[in-house]
Amino acid sequence: MTILERSDTGAVAHLKMNAPERLNALSDEMIAALQVEFDALREDSSVRAVVISGAGKAFCAGHDLKQMTAGRQSEDGGRSYFSGLFSRCAAMMLSIRSLPQPVIAQAHGIATAAGCQLVASCDLAVAAEDTRFGVNGVNIGLFCSTPMVALSRNIPRKQAFEMLTTGQFIDAPRAETLGLINRSVPADQLASETADLANTLASKLGSAVKIGKRAFYEQIEQPLEQAYAYTGDVMVQNMMIRDTEEGIAAFIDKRAPDWDQ
Repeated sequence: MTILERSDTGAVAHLKMNAPERLNALSDEMIAALQVEFDALREDSSVRAVVISGAGKAFCAGHDLKQMTAGRQSEDGGRSYFSGLFSRCAAMMLSIRSLPQPVIAQAHGIATAAGCQLVASCDLAVAAEDTRFGVNGVNIGLFCSTPMVALSRNIPRKQAFEMLTTGQFIDAPRAETLGLINRSVPADQLASETADLANTLASKLGSAVKIGKRAFYEQIEQPLEQAYAYTGDVMVQNMMIRDTEEGIAAFIDKRAPDWDQ
């Protein structure tokens, strides 16, 4: 069985985590498989949107606790293993941000701890209405410090802190209200709603979206004046693309653009 399945439909790549018996936990193997695919997608200009989903009854239940427990058997009690695990997981999450394509989490069932982190790390997220989200490590004595990084950059700080310190779950409508996901939909519409969003993204000029995604994350962490100066330069860069010139001409001429990309 392949732990991560990739299937492409047109310009959309769909990555399905395929370890349902472990609730698609972010094991060493799952993290490595996701990293391999992200590295490949970074160089694949034919793909203009990416969807991440999970097989079985859950999106992702976070780190593999049994595997982590086994890591304690080393002479240092697991310190080196844990350090490597969290470093590799963080690098994988950061790869989503650096991809040129928008990445959509298609969540169902549960998305907990590092699984919630994965949702928060994606550029967009659609979830079934009965999906539950949590950073519940505190319930077993492990504060979700690395998931906190992505979560606290998605939702208001007091709500993030409450989730982190109580270990309580929120449902998809609440997650939508807080901004963790873009929309919650009936379970039987999850795949189609996500596909519609992915296809909309994939229909745009790939080079423009690539420039825009990078600029979005860069400017949001800059002071206001610096952000305007930076994005002004980005707009100039975008305007110099041949396909952008064609897109503007097509709009003026009221015709479909003849894009190379």
